Amino acid sequence: MKNGSVNETAALRRIPWWLLGVFLVAALGLWHMKNVRAGVLESKDTFLYGWYALLLVCVVLAAVLIGWLFFRRRAALETVFSLAILCLGSIYLAVLAPLSAPDEVSHFISAYRLSNTMLGQPAADEKGHVYIRTQDTFVLDTELVPGESLAEQEETKDTQVLGQTLTEHTYRKIHDTGLWGTGEEEMETTAKPPVETTPFAYLPQALGIVLGRLLGFGGLGLLYLGRFGNLLFFTAVTWYAMKRLPFGKEVLFGVALLPMTLHLAASFSYDVMILSLSFLLTAVTLQLTYGAAMVRKRDVALLAVIMGVLGPCKMIYGVLAGLCLLVPVKKFGNRRNWILSAAAVLAVYAAAMILVNSGTIVQYAAETESFVGWAGETGYTFEWVIHNPIKTLRIFYNTILEKGDYYHLTMMGNWLGNLDQVLDVPYLVILAMTFVLFFLAMKKPGGETIYLAGGRRIWVLFLCLAGAGAAMFSMFIAWTPSSSKIVMGVQGRYFLPFLPVFLMALKNNWITLTKNRDRELLFFLVCANGYALLRLFSIVSIRI
Repeated sequence: MKNGSVNETAALRRIPWWLLGVFLVAALGLWHMKNVRAGVLESKDTFLYGWYALLLVCVVLAAVLIGWLFFRRRAALETVFSLAILCLGSIYLAVLAPLSAPDEVSHFISAYRLSNTMLGQPAADEKGHVYIRTQDTFVLDTELVPGESLAEQEETKDTQVLGQTLTEHTYRKIHDTGLWGTGEEEMETTAKPPVETTPFAYLPQALGIVLGRLLGFGGLGLLYLGRFGNLLFFTAVTWYAMKRLPFGKEVLFGVALLPMTLHLAASFSYDVMILSLSFLLTAVTLQLTYGAAMVRKRDVALLAVIMGVLGPCKMIYGVLAGLCLLVPVKKFGNRRNWILSAAAVLAVYAAAMILVNSGTIVQYAAETESFVGWAGETGYTFEWVIHNPIKTLRIFYNTILEKGDYYHLTMMGNWLGNLDQVLDVPYLVILAMTFVLFFLAMKKPGGETIYLAGGRRIWVLFLCLAGAGAAMFSMFIAWTPSSSKIVMGVQGRYFLPFLPVFLMALKNNWITLTKNRDRELLFFLVCANGYALLRLFSIVSIRI
């Protein structure tokens, strides 16, 4: 009997410890099956059982494969990253249905307009209304009356956009419709407005839509292929950013594994372009600062391209151009080369801003009165800010005190979908993820010598503060009614582009971890996402 007990103990020790995390995720997934069952009993949609079983299998297999690469193969972080983001992003793409992400319908219309141009078809009519195939109009109004055009429906009533409020009905619509099209190519317009920004922000999504149209997919097929194109772009660019980082790879990996990051990466949102290029800009500037012997012309050209595409997407992220000042002048050969390089980057950035955003800049700078449409009242203007600097600072201070926790939670992914409070990731999971990011950023044993310190740390923290301030100021001018005593409209996801470099700047000599547990911490994030996905599906199933 004693020998048998010893053998059982030895066998247990041979089981990889990280499989316990996978078992826990599977157990929690089985627990949430009760919600799926309740949804099936109410809706009679038995297909939910099969979908949830497939989801559970995919989550478990993804966790096992990622854990095996992390701990058995000891694969490079970049290798594990590409697999983890593609696997988890694809599952987010399926669980959080198309058009459920923040402002995703406008991003879809923008990508569709670009796909029309790429296919040599009219992009929009004289009013700027975008053409879409008639067979795809149901995604913009799931209750479209047969025989009536989408434009007529949009003029007479509020339309029900697929996934904008994610419920069990959304899953049923996806199940009943399928991916394939009808073969009809008639076009009609939609009054839903596109986003006016650089077309490069929608290139990955548009390529997915073009592929779907060429292959004969219907509206759902276009949505999934467009989303997957965006996910592939995010994975590729962020993987390249990790390759170039001289330090902080684990920090970037952790930020990419946040539920909000993955949700955006698997959507039509142009935040994918913003996030991936912000991460790449951070990586390139840090690599030139700490890793490269000299700055080459190709490096300057890459920085110029990044700023030329990133800047017009959202003007506030032009602040990140300040990271270029981290690179020592001596690495350019001489001061003349440094000036020429800086001028080239700024010229491309300025030209892109003028081409895309000059009208917006002039409008906000010149207006003496502002009207906030959603509130139906006047708003704040540049002129008001100039004449009331103390009141402006008080409003910003009150905003931070009142909304700081909201910014933190929505940056991490506490509310997903269209900031839907029902589609939540539990607070304890968000809190644990926050601690994980902090530990990933701290100094590890082994004599780490390369990290942001001294004046460079202060400069990076200043840029992060300036970026957060720019995000708040932009919404103060564009979205906040004059009756409000706090800034309205700011979401935590606006701070994600700054988050990796902010965390990297926290590394110091005061706090040093006794052991390097980066892989274990990152694997925890993988398992936490798996649990969140299973829970989210179960919530949608009972949201009748």
